[in-house]
Amino acid sequence: MAIPTAFIQELVARADVVDVVGRHVQLKKGGANFMGLCPFHGEKSPSFSVSPSKQFYHCFGCGKNGNVISFLMDFSGMGFVDAVKELAQQYGMQVPEEDASPEDRARAAAQRERQQTLSEVLEKANAAYRKELKTATRAVDYLKGRGVSGLVAKDFGLGYAPEGWRSLASVFPHYDDPLLVESGLVILAAPEDGGEEKRYDRFRDRVMFPIRNVKGECIGFGARVLGDEKPKYLNSPETPVFSKGRELYGLFEARSHLREAGYALVTEGYMDVVALAQLGFPNAVATLGTACTADHVQKLFRFTDAVVFSFDGDAAGRRAAHKALEAALPFATDVRSVKFLFLPPEHDPDSYVRAHGREAFADRVKQATPLSKFVLESAAQDCELDNAEGRAQLATRAKALWTQLPEGALKMQIFADMAALVQIGPRELADLWGHKTPERVPARRSNAVPPGEPRYASVGDARTTTPVRRGRSQPLSRADHALRIVLMCSPLWERLSPEDHSALCQLTGGHGACFSWLDAQIHEHGAMTWNALRERMLEEAPELFATTQLVMAEALPPAGDGSEEFKELRNLLCDLEIDRIKALQKGISAGQTLGPEALQTYKTLDLRLKELQRLRTEAIL
Repeated sequence: MAIPTAFIQELVARADVVDVVGRHVQLKKGGANFMGLCPFHGEKSPSFSVSPSKQFYHCFGCGKNGNVISFLMDFSGMGFVDAVKELAQQYGMQVPEEDASPEDRARAAAQRERQQTLSEVLEKANAAYRKELKTATRAVDYLKGRGVSGLVAKDFGLGYAPEGWRSLASVFPHYDDPLLVESGLVILAAPEDGGEEKRYDRFRDRVMFPIRNVKGECIGFGARVLGDEKPKYLNSPETPVFSKGRELYGLFEARSHLREAGYALVTEGYMDVVALAQLGFPNAVATLGTACTADHVQKLFRFTDAVVFSFDGDAAGRRAAHKALEAALPFATDVRSVKFLFLPPEHDPDSYVRAHGREAFADRVKQATPLSKFVLESAAQDCELDNAEGRAQLATRAKALWTQLPEGALKMQIFADMAALVQIGPRELADLWGHKTPERVPARRSNAVPPGEPRYASVGDARTTTPVRRGRSQPLSRADHALRIVLMCSPLWERLSPEDHSALCQLTGGHGACFSWLDAQIHEHGAMTWNALRERMLEEAPELFATTQLVMAEALPPAGDGSEEFKELRNLLCDLEIDRIKALQKGISAGQTLGPEALQTYKTLDLRLKELQRLRTEAIL
């Protein structure tokens, strides 16, 4: 879905960052700004500042900053589009869609209304299940036997589905409502021998675990029997609001705890999550009866930079861990941590904590196998490394895993470890895999290339000695230079102000579209290398690639911390604003007569122009 830039700017202008942040963080006036405890990391003294004049927030402790949209994304784990929709709904604005026909817009509106209706049905059922739990002695005894307190049960919204076949008929006046079937609450059985269709409750005599999305809306249920009946666990079916491959149980409840603990603990069951919250690990979440997917991992990394997967130590646990590894590999950047915890076969996380204590389990988490080591273990499984055949088999398996890693230092380190394990040189392994190895050269103090030396192409954070062919004959424009800097050093984007973002996104000639796309990517996935951005652009927005290909022909990665590039970028923004003002003045002067309003506008622009020119001169000196 493409949202017009103009609408986003209007939405940000209308929204009040103090109002939105204040719904989640207790703020107090402190001078011109508001201060509070940062919601993104644990702290005892306020270092989180919200500026009503700049409509910007910044934490002096962890460095998180941004505008009202980025706050919703960072705090709630929403994607860029969902955050825009959520904010627009709060301020009574309708999100437009570019290049959408009236039929498509009507269809999208109908789908949103349908999803909202299904969520309301599920919320009503959840309220009924919670009410039933208060008088369900067997269910309460079961939860108490598992060590679950009333407070934790309330936090997770636990409930109980009665034994009857049609208990929900007393909750919903129209038991034949198709929405009950569509939401997964009621099963519609096909008629037999010309008889009537039969309807009955899907969940009966089970403890109910409501599954919530990141906004806290009930989108489905997990259910567990009180005895040994089969199936022990039962999930809601796939519906328009619920997909097992994208949702994680307990993520809504664990959001703030993930930031405090510094990592997410991924388990395999609802009771693990609830019990661990009771035992001092409220940062646990669980997959919903399915293998871990890329969507699961991507969603977790919106809240934390560290994920620990917990599995049983048996063969089934190893298989599940391997699937989780494959899902995590594309997101394993240099600034993220992925580990794998294997418990003894007789234990799950809940029983291990009860048997050995909280500190012992915390130690096991710290000692969990890092992704770099587990990649090698997974590739080497069942390979006989004491002979050439086994090592050759390892090399083939390792390639399939290694190629999924994003470019960066971690990928290079793992490559070196693989070469050592296979017992062949890095260059030989690269030739075998058809991959060009980066040839390391001394780091330069600047991007200047001495006379007579070839220019270098970027390969992750290293450089190759392959001369780059020039892709254009004309010199780069200011907009070209700005785009090149941000693509090569995307963390700089987050250091720019919302006004700078707006100015760059409004550029013409294809540059504005590239900056808008880049803004959405960084909001959604964080800063990335140019190689990673390029792959995403080729897949998601190939029409923009021509513009970036021209400006990146002579690009070099930053040699230092990016401070020089940021200074250059600030100067370019100043120059671009000067060019824009001159163009506006030229347009005003082209008029045959200048009225009072036009003359005042010209004077205002002239004052701004002189100020920018002064700043630019000081920057040069």
